[in-house]
Amino acid sequence: MLENHIQSIQEGIRAGIYANEASICQGIVTRLLQALGWPTFDVRVVFPEYPLNTRRVDFALCHPPGKALVIIEVKLPGKIDAGERQLFEYAFHKGVPMAILTDGQEWHFFLPGEPGDYTERRVYMLDLVNRPLDEVVRRFKRYLKYQAVCSGESLIAARADYQDVARTRQIKDTLPDAVRKLIEEEDSLLLEIVAERVERICGYKPDLDTVAGFLKSKVIISEPPLVSGQKIKTQERYQPPDVTQKSIGFTLNGVWHPARSAREVMVKVFTELCERDPSFPHRFASLPKHGRKRHYLTKNREELYPNRPDLARDHSVKLPNGWWLGINESKQSIQRIIIMACQVASLRFGQDLIVNLGD
Repeated sequence: MLENHIQSIQEGIRAGIYANEASICQGIVTRLLQALGWPTFDVRVVFPEYPLNTRRVDFALCHPPGKALVIIEVKLPGKIDAGERQLFEYAFHKGVPMAILTDGQEWHFFLPGEPGDYTERRVYMLDLVNRPLDEVVRRFKRYLKYQAVCSGESLIAARADYQDVARTRQIKDTLPDAVRKLIEEEDSLLLEIVAERVERICGYKPDLDTVAGFLKSKVIISEPPLVSGQKIKTQERYQPPDVTQKSIGFTLNGVWHPARSAREVMVKVFTELCERDPSFPHRFASLPKHGRKRHYLTKNREELYPNRPDLARDHSVKLPNGWWLGINESKQSIQRIIIMACQVASLRFGQDLIVNLGD
């Protein structure tokens, strides 16, 4: 059984009996291939010293005979990293679907034809000694079983695993940017979650502006590295005008409207705009971008904070026209929402409408 061969090889690796490439080839690679169903005595199928351009690799697994589907390069223990690029170039230029680099203990499986640099095309790294036995058996059968390689099943499985690896890599690369945007945009649900956790711990709930300020000052997320030759793009950001009026409120077409808080400013601005133009709430609500999964202004109160009926109940205001406005926002978010409203109402923010949300 394959399990018995693997256990015997594990004991040999721990005892240090595979001291050179020849012993690894004969005592590990050939033994495993035979246990996986390969006709190791047919040199047209398990092709030793297979020529690739001007060089040779230790084994090529062929189907039909002579046509390499998998190449295997053997390195001394501890020297495996030195062979990665060389093996990758061999397989890529020859059009071999799968390449394997091993020192007997570590088995690196590559798909040379997939996107990415050679390190990103590694599907899996299997440690024959330190991984659980059932995992070692499963991976060898998945990628190297004779019938699976000949039928193309192993290549399909490897490509599926590669997609999973690539997807995970893309998620990891995107996460910092996603978190950065949530903090920069002062996402209200994020701020509310943090505020509620603070209240749960100490009994006092901070306002959203305090939470937003803390996150911006304390949470440092490194910028993604620039791709070679890529120029730094300067993002054009709206710079709010200087507001000389010290009291909280807003000036709309030269008329001053006082307010007690930034939230009240937003409520009064939306009330004014709805009264001036009955079509305004419909046009604002139809904007493609509000919150991630919510609306700032809606006929249905529950749509303000989906899955958070408590926020919809405690942090919403019904405007005179019957529309509901969510007010669980920081000052920066309130200003951004008001700017969106100005765009819908064809007002120039900072000129036709000047707001002061307070310090």
